[in-house]
This record gives sequence, structure tokens and C-alpha cells, in this order.
Amino acid sequence: MLQFLQLVASGIAQGCIYGLIALGFVLIYKATEAVNFAQGDLMMLGGFVGLTCTVALGMPFWVAFIATLIVMMLFGMVLERAVLRPLLGHPSFTVVMATIGIGFLARGVVTMIPGWGTDTYVLPVPYRDEIVRIGGSDGSGGLVLSMEHLMIIAVTALLILSLFLLFKYTKIGIAMQATSQNQLAAFYMGIPVRRINMLVWGISAAVSACAGLLLAPITFVHANMGFIGLKAFPAAVVGGFGSIPGALVGGLIVGIIETLAGFYLPEGFKDIAAYIVVLVMLVVKPNGLFGENLRKRV
Repeated sequence: MLQFLQLVASGIAQGCIYGLIALGFVLIYKATEAVNFAQGDLMMLGGFVGLTCTVALGMPFWVAFIATLIVMMLFGMVLERAVLRPLLGHPSFTVVMATIGIGFLARGVVTMIPGWGTDTYVLPVPYRDEIVRIGGSDGSGGLVLSMEHLMIIAVTALLILSLFLLFKYTKIGIAMQATSQNQLAAFYMGIPVRRINMLVWGISAAVSACAGLLLAPITFVHANMGFIGLKAFPAAVVGGFGSIPGALVGGLIVGIIETLAGFYLPEGFKDIAAYIVVLVMLVVKPNGLFGENLRKRV
């Protein structure tokens, strides 16, 4: 049982990363009905920006953390204004292909930047290699949790709470909700829909950068770390692609199942566990756990 709890705790931490990236998918989809397949690469860029702030500029980690979120938020807003907005009115497939191209471009550019390149880097964090022991006696036994995992869970909870307060109690958050429901009606009510969409892309990029900074102490920073977004997409589908709480719940489900599969099942099952969960969910509940049942009259 102790071993099982240890695996579940690790799965929850990994699931929080999936949930944050899935949250970026959901935010953009709710606002623009577009799927951003560059979400994982935005996480990778956030990791490199954080690395530059801490190593090259010498910032304390938490100062670099905030600075990275601000930089990536601005980057996401510029990306929407320069690349995605001109594609408004085009088929959704066009936007999807554009985001895939952005992902390839981001990985290619990163490998050409001096100091980044194709090497693997360690992001210095003040809590690295620290552990917390729960239970046991005489300082041994019990549940052992790494500070990296605990920090992922704590920061994810704080971020989700902040977004909840933003959407529920601020004018901008209410405007975002109105835009996600009906852009045309929101426009007629005087809401600046284009600016709201740009802000949503900025928040989505900042959320992904947060995931990158939390994940970097565990998996390091490298040009291909954005491929984890391929695991976050199933998490968004499991939770319900239009549901913000569902993104986090789906991430936790995928993270826990993947961790348990990697330990209890033969080698290779860990890599396909997320996609098996998606297939089962699509058969049982196609709209996801928290997805809405929408009907279109013809």
C-alpha cells in the first residue's frame, strides 16, 4: 500500500503538468474554437526563458519565474496578433496546421540560439533534491515525497485558484466567459473580442511556461521537452475539451494511470496508457467527463 501511495503521489505531480498544458488547450479552444498544437512548444520556450533568467541574468528563481510568465504572456499575445489573427475566417484546419508549423519553427529556432541549442540543461531551483517524509518512525519508512513534486502540486493549485478568481470576479474574466460562449453576441455587447482573444493566448502561453518551469527540475530543459504536449492533449479530451476543471481532472487521471502502468505493467504500456484512456473515454463518454452535450439543429 505504501508503494502504491508513492506511485499515486508521483502520478498526481505528473498529472498536474499535463493538466496545466491541457488547460492551455482548453482556454484557446473555448475562446477561438481553435486547437493549438504548439502548446507543448510554448512550455519548452518557457523553460529556456527561465533558464536564461536564472543562469545568464542571475535572477533568483522565483523572480525569474515571474519574469518568465510575463515574457511568455507577451509572446503569446504577439503570436496571436501576428500569426493567428490573420487566419480568422479560414477553416479550422488552417489554424491547426499553422500551430503545428509554429511548433516546428520554435524547436528549430531554439536549436540555433547560442547558449540553448540541442544540449540538455539543469534549471537551478532552491528546493532541488529535497524530500519530505510523511509517517514512519525514527526518520525512516513512511511516504517520501520530493520537493519538486510537492512544488508542482502547490503551484498548480495556486494557479488554478488564481484563474478561478479571475474568471469569476473580474470584468476581464467575465468578458472572457462571454466571448467563449458567443463571440458575435459579446461583440454586440461592446466587448473587445479581438483583444480578449489576444489576452487568452497570452494567458495560455504563460500557463504552459509555468508547466515548463515546474517540470524542468525533473526532466531538465531541452529542445524536445515540448513533446509532452502530446500527452496533455489526451488529458484535455478525457476531461472534456471545453471544460477548465476537466483539463486538470483529465491531467490527473492520465498522470496517475501512466505512472501505475509504468510500474505494474510490462515495458511499453506507460507510453501508450494515455491514448488507451482516451479511446476508452471516447467510447464510453465522447464529450469527456465534464464536456457539454451540444446538439445542432439542421
